[in-house]
Amino acid sequence: MGEIRVGISGWTYAGWRGDFYPRGLPQREELHYAAERLGTVEINGSFYSLQWPTSYAAWRDATPEDFLFAVKGGRFVTHLKRLRDVKAPLANFFASGVLALEGRLGPVLWQLPERLRYDADLLASFFDLLPRTVGEAAALARRHDDKVREDRALTRAPRGYADRPVRHALEFRHESYCTDEAFALLREHDIACVVADSAGRWPRAEVVTSDLAYVRLHGDEELYASGYSDRALDRWAERIRRWSRDADVVVYFDNDAQGFAPHDALRLMGRLGLH
Repeated sequence: MGEIRVGISGWTYAGWRGDFYPRGLPQREELHYAAERLGTVEINGSFYSLQWPTSYAAWRDATPEDFLFAVKGGRFVTHLKRLRDVKAPLANFFASGVLALEGRLGPVLWQLPERLRYDADLLASFFDLLPRTVGEAAALARRHDDKVREDRALTRAPRGYADRPVRHALEFRHESYCTDEAFALLREHDIACVVADSAGRWPRAEVVTSDLAYVRLHGDEELYASGYSDRALDRWAERIRRWSRDADVVVYFDNDAQGFAPHDALRLMGRLGLH
């Protein structure tokens, strides 16, 4: 049986204060509060811009030793470069401080733009560039360019972590990826196919293509906004148990707009016996 972790996409939301977060809790304590109750969190800021090693180190130190972060790959790689000519951008991403998470480094999520169609050669070339251990990530990071200043780059594997695996997940948003050929390519390169529930906005492929099942719950009936009913959570719990027979499973609630995400995560954890 694989390990199951349930968490949230990001943790800094003003609307959660006085609701999920107790009134008066300092903002600097919010990650610690969430991590004490959940098993994992997605770092979303890394999608929008390169972060700093000091930020990753602070997030690491705010969480328990057995906690895991998923790190969202930069949109410069996925949306601006659209996976083409990304050797240097990938090096910059891994040099920006990701390695400071040490043992709390979980999967790396690559979210593709909605209009990017399936291209087998493009995907295979991109997958071949991805580091599969912390040591490989450090070696790639040392090839960063001047977009990451040398005095802020982190390019050495933390002591004792060089052989730690780095797993990758792909969230596509175009129906052309929903083919046996595409799923076979993901399996060949050991890339997790993200199961994305988006209230019907994007395709949902319930396929396990690696030893990791990666689930993103964006909203049951309204994208980013609606909560999940008891019946819906029961169905997701059943799927997750099934997937965990063959893979580790991580689940992230991204229905944050109305504050449902952390509460739904706790409700799902209860159904899975994770409290």
